[in-house]
Amino acid sequence: MPTEITGSQKRQLRGLAQKLEPLLKIGKNGLSQAFIKSASETLDLHELVKVRFTEFKDERKELAKQLAEKTDAHLIAIVGHVAVFYRQNSDVEKRKIRLK
Repeated sequence: MPTEITGSQKRQLRGLAQKLEPLLKIGKNGLSQAFIKSASETLDLHELVKVRFTEFKDERKELAKQLAEKTDAHLIAIVGHVAVFYRQNSDVEKRKIRLK
């Protein structure tokens, strides 16, 4: 897992996430290998990603934790049926978000 994120950094990321639309949806296949690979690729591109739970809504907290672990991302927030994940791009040149 990457370095820890402070409370103020989480607030910053939650603020940025408010403007985003969910890019991924967890449907009937759940956290399949294909979904995890897709989520990882999306995090590489965007760093901050919203995921909507269209299925497994009752298990969303546990599934969100598992997805964060499997993609080496931080789970920033869960609001309703949407989870927000952040993973800093390893390439300094490609980083889009500068944490305070």
